[in-house]
Order: sequence, then C-alpha cells, then structure tokens
Amino acid sequence: MNTAKTLLLVYQSTTGATEQMIRAVARGAADEPDVTVRLLAARDAGPDDLLAADGYVFACPENLAAIAGLMKDFFDRSYYGALDHINGRPYATVVCAGSDGSNAVRQIARIATGWRLREIAPPLIVCTRAQTTEAILAPKVVPEADLEKGVELGAAFAAGLAMGAF
Repeated sequence: MNTAKTLLLVYQSTTGATEQMIRAVARGAADEPDVTVRLLAARDAGPDDLLAADGYVFACPENLAAIAGLMKDFFDRSYYGALDHINGRPYATVVCAGSDGSNAVRQIARIATGWRLREIAPPLIVCTRAQTTEAILAPKVVPEADLEKGVELGAAFAAGLAMGAF
C-alpha cells in the first residue's frame, strides 16, 4: 500500500534568485506521483503547514550574513507550534547569497536541530556574486547549471519520501 507524502517548500525571495531555485526544486519533485508538492511563500506558511507535511525544503537569500527577515518571521511564528511534533522528518536547505551563504545555512540548521529534523542533503548554496548596491538590488537570473541542481534535489527528495527512505 502506497500512502501519498507531502513535501513542503517554504521560501522567501526578493530579487528572484531564490524563487527560481525553489521552483526548480518543485519541478524535480513534481515528477514523483506519490508525493504532493506544496510551494508556499514564507509569509503564507505556518505551523499547520509544517505539521501537515512529511518533509521540507527551506529556501531563502542570505541578507547581511543572515536568513532573510520574512524567513526568520516564518520560523518565529512556527517554531513552538511544530516543536516536538515533527521530530525526525527530513529537510533540505537552499540559500542564495552574494558571496557566501554559510551563516544562513547555519541558522537554518540550528532551527532544524531544535525541531529534531534530519538533513537529507548538503545545503545547496547559489552564489550570485552580487556585491554592489545595484547588483544586490537587481533582479537575478540563476544559471541553468544551478537550476539543474535544484531539480536534482527535488527529484531525489521526492523519490526518497515516496520510497519511505526518509
């Protein structure tokens, strides 16, 4: 008996790079017939969405060496409502950054540790190399090679969920 699973993708995007990446993850996951993919902007997601899902991808830009404010708001609003109810569920992280991304990855990992989630893939960091005010604020176009990494992450995550590997 195959029970459908739900993969929740929660994201924040300001200049488009993170949205392009999370949509690539969604495309990859959509090929798995036994997995329902829910894509929600961080401002629209909350603890009930976490409770209703079997796995998660959290995606955001790194702003000022930290997770984007609206993503932090999602975690703040959801943390205690999900605490001790989602232990052991799998997650992955996607971060778009101008130069590094590691601080945002660390912050998400700390939150996931508190929720006792299991990381199922190394964090996917896309470096936009935006360093000037103009480049940072400009709409982004993510290279196809990076988008393909997102598709691969989504496909692998969904396949693992469907097989019960996670």
